Amino acid sequence: MDLKQHIRPVPDFPKTGILFYDITTLLRDPQGFKMTVDLLSTPYAGLGIDVVVGIESRGFILGAAVAQRIGAGFIPIRKPGKLPAKAIKETYDLEYGKDALEIHADAVERGQRVLIVDDVLATGGTAAAATQLVRKLGGELHGLAFLIELLALKGKAKLSGENVYTVLQF
Repeated sequence: MDLKQHIRPVPDFPKTGILFYDITTLLRDPQGFKMTVDLLSTPYAGLGIDVVVGIESRGFILGAAVAQRIGAGFIPIRKPGKLPAKAIKETYDLEYGKDALEIHADAVERGQRVLIVDDVLATGGTAAAATQLVRKLGGELHGLAFLIELLALKGKAKLSGENVYTVLQF
C-alpha cells in the first residue's frame, strides 16, 4: 500500500503559502491506519520504551496507538492552558509564527525511556520544544518518530544528534 496516496495535500492552510498534509484521509482507511502504526512502532518494539509522548493533536492519535502497540504508557504534550494540573512550558518557532507547548510537571519520571511521536516533522521547532520538555523532566529520550518529514524545511537540523525516524518524506 502506498501511504502517500492516502494523504490529502491542502494548499494555503493554515495560512497562504503553506501546503498542509492532511492525514485524516489516511487514518480513516483501516489498512492505511494499521500500516502507519506498524511502521511507526516496529523500530521501537522490544527496546523498553516506558512512555510515548504525543504532540497535540495528531500526535495524540499516532502516539497513543504506538504506545499501545509497544506496551508503553502515553503522555500528551499540549498547547498552553489545556492541561489541568501544574505544567511546564517551552516556546518555539513555527514555519508561520511562534507557539508554545506544555507537559504536566509530573508526567515523565526521571530516567524513564521516552519516545516522541508526531505526524509531521517540518521546521523542527515543535519537536525540539517537545525534546526540551522531556529532558527538563529528566526523561531519557530514545527517539523521535514521525509519519511525514518535509525535507525542504530541514527540520532534522534542529534535532541534530537525536535518533529521528520518519516513515514518509515529501
